[in-house]
Amino acid sequence: MFFKFVFFSLTVVMSSAFIGTYGVNYGRIADNIPHPESVVTLMKAAKIMNTRIFDADHEVLKAFKGSGIEIMVGLGNEFLRDISVNEDRAMNWVKENVEPFLPGTRIVGIAVGNEILGGGDQELWEVLLPAVKNVYNALDRLQLAGKVQVSSPHSAAVFATSYPPSAGAFKESVMPYMKPLLDFFSQIKSPFYINTYPFLAYISDPDHIDLNYALFKKNPGIYDQKTNLHYDNMFEAQIDASYAALEKAGYENMEVIVSETGWASHGDPNEAAATVSNARTYNYNLRKRLLKKKGTPYRPKRVVKAYVFAMFNENLKPGPTSERNFGLFKADGSISYSIGFTGLVPSSARSFITMKVWLWFDTIDVLHYIGCSSGADNIVVTTETDAGVERIL
Repeated sequence: MFFKFVFFSLTVVMSSAFIGTYGVNYGRIADNIPHPESVVTLMKAAKIMNTRIFDADHEVLKAFKGSGIEIMVGLGNEFLRDISVNEDRAMNWVKENVEPFLPGTRIVGIAVGNEILGGGDQELWEVLLPAVKNVYNALDRLQLAGKVQVSSPHSAAVFATSYPPSAGAFKESVMPYMKPLLDFFSQIKSPFYINTYPFLAYISDPDHIDLNYALFKKNPGIYDQKTNLHYDNMFEAQIDASYAALEKAGYENMEVIVSETGWASHGDPNEAAATVSNARTYNYNLRKRLLKKKGTPYRPKRVVKAYVFAMFNENLKPGPTSERNFGLFKADGSISYSIGFTGLVPSSARSFITMKVWLWFDTIDVLHYIGCSSGADNIVVTTETDAGVERIL
């Protein structure tokens, strides 16, 4: 089949599609989560200025108007075939789902598909690039290409190897599709988005992966002999494996942004690491690490940016129990666990009330927040350690 593409002289100056370093995925496969207006309130209270949705729901986009929060919308996998062969369809999609909401709603990106390459539907591999180009061309004709970035997040399934980080390389089966996609993204100055989950890596091989290494806790780490670099957490190692794969493919200057990462707070029996304690530790330490605005061992000058998965527990998601328990917040808007955010209602996880007490501990040179349970039978001290440990006193 012959595809006709419109090519432009690409001298692209992209506006930033990310404020700071921390964002959150706002998934909505649920029938019990707060209304979008309340979600905006939650995000603003938490100073979350970047979010990603997996569609272009108009109610959500209207709710974010005037919020200042930058939002990446999604063009679902189910639309790719049609968009790839129909430039008018791409134009209509952009006119219906992006253009009318600008500039009030700060739509800064369109994710065309999600985890396509390396996935089970190889026909989608073939139509991904044509769909990406048609969406970009529509934006360009509407003079929005400099304001709205086009991208396509990948899963770890695109890699043949990722350990040690310097061995990162794309699968040979993926390269015929990845190479031209990266060529185009390089021309339009789009980053490489990767969904990276130390949680999934750990539960797939708990006998050979140190849980502390996956959780950013104190551990011996790993040493990459090729680069002479030491890694004390899997998150950074996975990012650098992406950089290594891009370098081997000829794109050493392309930025890597994490489009999804997180840790489940509850899971099936074979997902023993999916606990509230581990989820809190991972997300607390991840946020702390991102707020430092540092790079990775292999790319120390490239500040790491990431969208955490996810805003809420989503009760209608299929799959293992963990899939429904990645939320920083519960369906009622209360926090799933404390990493410094405030819920719409007091948390039922430990029945916290709003009383706040601040104490100074002689042995720890930081200020600690203590939340007292409504039953007044214990006090929880959240310490500012790398492990992000909760101590019951």
